This record gives sequence, structure tokens and C-alpha cells, in this order.
Amino acid sequence: MPAFALEAEQRKWCEELRTLAARELRPLADAGEEGRINRELLAALGELGLLGRLFAPDGRPASALDLCLLRESLAYSCTEAETALALQGLGAGPVALAGTDGQRARWLTEVTAGRAVAAFALSEPGAGSDAAALALDAEPDGKGAGHGWRLTGSKTWISNAPHADVFTVFARTVKGAGSRGVTAFLVPAGRPGLGGEPLEMLSPHPVGTVTFDGVPVTRDDLLGEVDGGFGVAMRTLNLFRPSVGAFATGMAQAALDAAVEHAGTRRAFGGTLRDLQSVSHQLAETATRVEAARLLVYAAAAAYDRGEPDIPRRAAMAKLLATETAQQAVDAAVQIHGAAALQRGHLLEHLYREVRAPRIYEGASEVQRSIIAKELYS
Repeated sequence: MPAFALEAEQRKWCEELRTLAARELRPLADAGEEGRINRELLAALGELGLLGRLFAPDGRPASALDLCLLRESLAYSCTEAETALALQGLGAGPVALAGTDGQRARWLTEVTAGRAVAAFALSEPGAGSDAAALALDAEPDGKGAGHGWRLTGSKTWISNAPHADVFTVFARTVKGAGSRGVTAFLVPAGRPGLGGEPLEMLSPHPVGTVTFDGVPVTRDDLLGEVDGGFGVAMRTLNLFRPSVGAFATGMAQAALDAAVEHAGTRRAFGGTLRDLQSVSHQLAETATRVEAARLLVYAAAAAYDRGEPDIPRRAAMAKLLATETAQQAVDAAVQIHGAAALQRGHLLEHLYREVRAPRIYEGASEVQRSIIAKELYS
């Protein structure tokens, strides 16, 4: 794999994004209700053109590397803005990857303007890490080649649920067929039989359940081919997994910078905390891990953009290392700060609640290790 480094223009863009997020987006995030969709924040992301960076002008997914730079930079200054943007990308990503021209025209414009909220509905009460085990039933509604379906069942742990404007839903069209019998549908809010409830989570994200009581979908709602939905889901996750690592890296860098500043000014034992070898070595170890995670994330994204093989393994490695590193970095920063970091409203208290979820969603760390191990023996 060739050596990787950012261009000067890319580094400048990242700095500008950090500043923009702190100045324009942080106040909107602070004014929002935690755990609820912040439509004012989404509108600002649209007006600033940041949501538009999720997709190319032709409606296809944008550069994976640009997505990583965007997510890392926003995460450093405003995790709420990063999450709002990322969820729009994840929810509408299948439309960009597998949708028709009409579906792209209908939804991507609204999503990138921040007027429509998108959701990626894959996980179920009995199908989390084992996504191929999903059981949401898509029963044929009528006979003949042009028939539609009725969706019955439930989804859970769905970001932006239950108040999203459109759901990308993965349903079982062939019973007992595992990953081969899954179909993807676009389901707009307001369909008869569509419901759900919000869930109160540790992380301050909008998350909820989605229930389907015979919800009607038609051929026009199909995303890709019948029984090809699992491939749509995996292609979407392969694109977004490195960028989850970028989100984690942004949080890790914010925590590291806070710890470095605190250790350099906090007086203790006749000097500053950084004069203690235990503290300085911990900071050095964290800085090394954060840089390693960042490079692995960028390299995985660049390989995706070049169309190189072995993307699932690269994406898994990037997500695994970055999310585990972020957990360690935030925990170390909390330890260096002491009790002050546990106070509600402190940056590190916020990051401590934010950093736990990425090790689970879009494939838990154990799933990433299984993907990597499988590739080692293939």
C-alpha cells in the first residue's frame, strides 16, 4: 500500500471545518434537546453546504476520504453536528448507491438541504450484529409481476427513529434464505401502519424503534433488486465504516488536546501534571494511537475511492482501531482531569457518553475482528 498523506488544501479545509463548527454549529447544538432530532442544526448544515458534501453532483456517493475528513473535523468541535450529518448520509446512502434516478432526485435534494431526515433501518430485536438474521416480513400484496408488499414486524436501535421523514428499510422477502432473501425499500413517513417510539440512550442521539403493521410498499419503493437488499446494506456499511473511525478519531483528538492542555497547567506535587512521568507517558501513548488510527482510517478511505480490493477488511480494521482508540483516549483524558471531567456539561463528560456507542453500531468491534480474521484465512 502506498504511503499516505493529506494535501495542504485538505489540511486547510479540515481546519476551516473545525472553526466553522465551533462558531456556527456549536451554539445550535447547545440549544437543541438532547436525544431529539435538531432540525435547526440540520438546516444549518444544509445552508452551509456540508450535507451536500455527502453526495456527488450526479447523486452518487461522494469521496470516502472527503467524508472522513468532514466527519473527523466536525466531531472535534461539535459531535452533534457530526452525528446529524452522518445519519443523513447513512440513511440516504443506499439511495445514492442503489436508487433510481427518480429516487435520487426525490430524496437526495431534500436530505442535503436538511429538509428531510433520513434513517437507516437494519437492526431488529433479534438481529443486531447478525444482520442476515433479520425477520421483518415483506409479504407479497397481490399476484403478478407488478405486485407490492406488506411489511410486518419491527426495527430497533434505529437512529433518527421514529421521527425521520424517510426510512431505508431492509425486509425479509424469502424466509430461511439468510442474506440472500433480503430486499431494501424506501418507506416515507406517514405510510399506513408505520409507527415507533423514541428510546432514551446513554449517548445524546435520536434513537428509537420502528414498527410495521402491514405497511404497504410498491415496486417504486424498491432500492435495487428484489432479494438484493443485503448487498445494498453491506455496500453502504463498507463506505461508512471508515468514516465511523474518522468520527472516533475526531473525538479522540479533542480529548487528547484537552488532556495535554490540562496537564500543562494543572499544578500538583510541586509542578504540573505533565512533569509526572506516568501522565506524560500516557499522553505520548495516546497521541501515538490516535495518529495510527487516523492514518489507517485515511488509508482505508483512499483505497475505497481507488476501487481497490479487500475493502471490507480495510474498513473493519479502520473502524476497529479508531473506535477502540477513542475509548482509551477519552478515558485517559477523564482520568487526567479527575472529578471535574465527570461534571455534567464538561467536554469530557460529553465525549465519555458519545464515545461508547461507535464500538457497537455499524458492526460491533467483535464483528470487525471476525471480518478481519476471516480474510486472514481466505
